[in-house]
Amino acid sequence: MDQSIEKITQMVLQTLNQMSDKSNGFQVPVGVSARHIHLTQEHVEILFGEGYQLTKKKELMGGQYACNEQVTVVGIKLRAIENVRVLGPVRKASQLEISATDAMKLGIKAPVRESGNVAGSAPIAVVGPKGVVYLNEGCIIAMRHIHMSPADAAAAGVTDGEIVSVKCDNDRATTFNQVKIRVDKSFTLEMHIDTDEANAAKIKTGDKVTIIK
Repeated sequence: MDQSIEKITQMVLQTLNQMSDKSNGFQVPVGVSARHIHLTQEHVEILFGEGYQLTKKKELMGGQYACNEQVTVVGIKLRAIENVRVLGPVRKASQLEISATDAMKLGIKAPVRESGNVAGSAPIAVVGPKGVVYLNEGCIIAMRHIHMSPADAAAAGVTDGEIVSVKCDNDRATTFNQVKIRVDKSFTLEMHIDTDEANAAKIKTGDKVTIIK
């Protein structure tokens, strides 16, 4: 190979490698999301009693809050998980978000989905102190995602709905792919992963990861 062509080829390969490995240096704190459930008002009343209103325990981002109320969820073969936290406010459709380990314990096949996309997802029974709700669909493993304000998105050079990768530079050196960007003025910067992902990568709430572009 001609020396000049070889030199150019090496430069191109080096640039491409740098581009593929390049991080914009934008760091995001992690929030480890434990199993939880969103409920409709109809289902709240079936589970907790007629006219019942959810009570607030802790404020979360985007107008959401953790409730004092908890339920038991039951999968096939009557396998159950107790003390599943309810998140408010009420929604148009009930939705249970669990980890893959939870799904195995319950004996169900929960798909990985973005929150709100429950069509054709796993069935589950939800037990409260006053009654039981049977969901024909509504149990998912939440797709990992990053909440951002518009200012954060501009600083990171990403847009709402974009799919990115992030890396964690701890001793497990984990890279997460298929991370969805969600932008809203009410959001506080945070990447949400479930307990399985956090444990495997040795990440805890408050640790930081870096967006890879």
